[in-house]
Amino acid sequence: SGKSTVGFALAARLNYLFFDTGAMYRVVTWAGLDAGVDLHDPAAIGLLAETLDIAILPAGEAQDDRHLTVLVDGQDVTWAIRSPLVDQNVSIVAAMPRVRAALSQHQRQIGVRYARGHAGMAGIVMVGRDIGTVVLPDAPLKIYLDAPIVERAHRRFLELERRGKQTPFAQVLADMRERDRIDSQRAIAPLRPADDAQIISTAGLSVQEIVARIVALAEMDTQPATPYPL
Repeated sequence: SGKSTVGFALAARLNYLFFDTGAMYRVVTWAGLDAGVDLHDPAAIGLLAETLDIAILPAGEAQDDRHLTVLVDGQDVTWAIRSPLVDQNVSIVAAMPRVRAALSQHQRQIGVRYARGHAGMAGIVMVGRDIGTVVLPDAPLKIYLDAPIVERAHRRFLELERRGKQTPFAQVLADMRERDRIDSQRAIAPLRPADDAQIISTAGLSVQEIVARIVALAEMDTQPATPYPL
């Protein structure tokens, strides 16, 4: 749906920290694959989620179109976690309660830290599939972006192509359909808009147009930020 691209542009415009929480689930998936761990073993994957040293940093001076830098034990895995193999398996890992509990707590702490300004940033734009429903249900503004799946798959296909990954479009589309199916039907934190989310269809809109709509919604919100409970 373009949530990472839109979130990054929105954060830059507002001087907010951009934080793509989905990267954390990709990290755990990548680490499991890299170590040869059975991705269907909840105990083993849960332990990985609890013990990996994951750092999410600004993109810095990187010149490869990244929105942020992802480190695992000091190793830059920003693009490694975006591989087709991770795409095909991340929803399996993300559906595990122990993994979600570990990562959601970490995400919530980051959200609380930046909610009212921290480290020179005026706030935080958090991107993920369960931010408004689970991680920060009291967030003052929740946006749910939606787009036709073929359009989303086309964007992903072009992203992979730019990075030299030759993956057939049919495979990209099939992987995305399967991920949506798993994420929407999982028992823990299923993919759905929060009851009070603002739903924006991104079809036919430019990134700048979507950002402008969100900024307008933010300016309409006169309520102070809620001190989220830990």
